[in-house]
Amino acid sequence: MEENQQQALLPTFEDFKHENGDTFWWASEFMRMLGYDDYDSFKSKVIGRATQALISLGVDHYSQIIPAKRKVNGNDIDDLKLTRFACYIVAMNGNPQKKEVALAQAYFAAETRKLELFLEGNEDIARLIYREEFTAGHKSLMDAAKKAGVENYAEFNNAGYMGLYNKTADQLKRQRNLPQSDTTRIQDYMGRTELAANLFRVTQTEERLKQDEVKTQQHANRTHLNIGRRIRQMVEENTGKLPEQLPVQRKLPEVKKELKKAKKALEKIDKK
Repeated sequence: MEENQQQALLPTFEDFKHENGDTFWWASEFMRMLGYDDYDSFKSKVIGRATQALISLGVDHYSQIIPAKRKVNGNDIDDLKLTRFACYIVAMNGNPQKKEVALAQAYFAAETRKLELFLEGNEDIARLIYREEFTAGHKSLMDAAKKAGVENYAEFNNAGYMGLYNKTADQLKRQRNLPQSDTTRIQDYMGRTELAANLFRVTQTEERLKQDEVKTQQHANRTHLNIGRRIRQMVEENTGKLPEQLPVQRKLPEVKKELKKAKKALEKIDKK
């Protein structure tokens, strides 16, 4: 992307800000800047995912995405006030195939580099969201496994890992040179593709346990193993790599820390 294209977004973004005690951008206006034209869809999908990312970060999303009414052509409409940080998160949840979204993501990437922040943009945000969804999905799977007669949860979990990785969880940790502590969460080091595969594994296993009315540990283990194997094949077909060959990523708690630094740094811009 040419530098002048990135620079062109700067006045556009800044010109659309509003100041009324606080600096903010109207979501309906920011939507058009990102190349979207259906506000309800934009609010549900893009802002919805941004809200989920903020929650995953432990940030009060109501302080970043604020419901408000305003007048447009004499009519009262419902809108949202977005902070600068919220705009960053929203842009990173947009579809990068849209030229406007790609420009916005490039602009914010340049801004965070200026602030000496080390972020991977939409990859970081996607990892946060998928990690949160995996945690919820895994909990739901464990509830379903209990009803399916599972008593040895470590054995049941490893059946899924054996299916997807052809390794137990501990073997995968060793291969990836991750800390061997019980508190190490392998998912914290996964990229979004791998997290999505694991999320699919747990959700599909839960569905199969319920659908097949599984009632024994052995049957549950076999179910988890077989679903893991199917997803292993899908990952290889789609990426050209086996799941265990996917690259290890920066630990997610470190990403969260950097994003919180970004929030503070972007807030300072509007307090100058």
